[in-house]
Order: sequence, then structure tokens, then C-alpha cells
Amino acid sequence: MRSAQEPNRNGGLMTPSPRPRIQSQFQSTVSVQKNRRFNILILVFRFAAFCFSLASAIFMFTNSRGGSGSPQWYHFDAFRFVAIAAGIVALYSLFEIGASVWEISRGATVFPEVVQVWFDFSHDQVFAYMLLSADSAGTALARTLRERDTCTANNAFCVQSDISVALGFAGFMFLAFSSLLSGFRVVCFILNGSRFHM
Repeated sequence: MRSAQEPNRNGGLMTPSPRPRIQSQFQSTVSVQKNRRFNILILVFRFAAFCFSLASAIFMFTNSRGGSGSPQWYHFDAFRFVAIAAGIVALYSLFEIGASVWEISRGATVFPEVVQVWFDFSHDQVFAYMLLSADSAGTALARTLRERDTCTANNAFCVQSDISVALGFAGFMFLAFSSLLSGFRVVCFILNGSRFHM
């Protein structure tokens, strides 16, 4: 095998080819762009989950009608569960939005990588389940109220409750999408030792 400084047949010196370095730089640039798009997609889902969860909490917390005989959201356990769960998910999503923006701008996670990967995945699972449970309970209660005279006398209360529950389901859907992506990151971390997919 010839060394890099041996003359070739034409009398010139052989020099190492720069192709492998160029190829690795190209792969590195493509990988960075793919990961940036992936992080932006997660940010979009988390922002949507924040908006819908916050709107759900606001609609439920403000669902009070005047008069002592009128129904209030805090009179019903299921509606209290909806309001509190949506508020918690909104706060969690706000934190995750900040973490995503930090990761996109700095190129590093808020916590150490292994902690961040498992933190995101486990909390996405827990809060998605909590929000789904709350909205399922809210749906059952809303259906029960419609079968009684409550919604006949106070239709606006029932409509606002329905809107809050529907917004909560939308928040759950986007949180579930985020959970799928954070689960993909866990798999990448287990297989590659990094949250980034190649």
C-alpha cells in the first residue's frame, strides 16, 4: 500500500482525499437540521396543548351564573377535576415550551440529557392520562345534567361546560402527540445513547 507522500505514476505526490471529511460535515449538517425540525414540531404540539388546556381551564373557572340557586362549576366534583387538571397541564406545557425554546436556541437540554428524556416522556404520559380522565368524567357529568332539568333552566352553564370539556380533549390530543415524540426520543436514547435520531 502506498503512503500519502509516495509519488504516483504521473510523478506527482499523492495527497489524501478530502471526500470523507466533506461527507461527514454534510451528514452532520443534515442531522442538525433534522433535529431542529423535530424540536420545532415538538414545540408546536406543546404550544397547542398549552393553548387548549389554558382555554379549557379559563372556561371552567369562569363558568358561574348569578343567583344562589344557579349551578356553579365548583358544585360538581367532575367539573372541579376538569378545571384543575387543565390548569396543571397548562402550567406543565408552559414549562415544556420554555425547555423546548431553550433546547432550540442553545442546542442543549435544561436538565442532563438522560434526565430530560425520561422527565419529558414520563410527565407527558401522566398528564395526558390525567387530562383524559378529567375530561371523560366531565363528559359523563355533562350528559347527566342534560338529562335533568339543570340544562333547561341554565343552558349557558351547560354550553360553557361542554366547551371547556371539548377544549380539554383537544389539549389531550396535542399532549398525546407530544408524548409520542418524547417516546421516540426515549427509544433513540436507548438505541443510540442520545436523544437525537440519526
